Amino acid sequence: MELNRNQFCLIGLVLILLGLQLRYVDTFVLSESSTKFLARQAGRTEATSVWTLPVALATQNGMTPRKKVKPPRWLAWALISVGGVFVLHSLAMKKPGA
Repeated sequence: MELNRNQFCLIGLVLILLGLQLRYVDTFVLSESSTKFLARQAGRTEATSVWTLPVALATQNGMTPRKKVKPPRWLAWALISVGGVFVLHSLAMKKPGA
């Protein structure tokens, strides 16, 4: 399948917006179910095996710890840059149907 001008522009805009979101948000906190899923996929029997004592105490009190994901700063800039290249490339292409 060959991508046309509109698809290149859409991909570029999505990458730019994703990069901006990663740039402005410092940390993502996952839900309890996604934290448990990641712990199972990593081969751990319990999600708290890599966390400190306060988190383990919170688990005993009925609170479930949640994983925090902090993406690197360079990833946001890379997505913004690649998205910009896609948008600029779409402007240089022929219009669909022309």
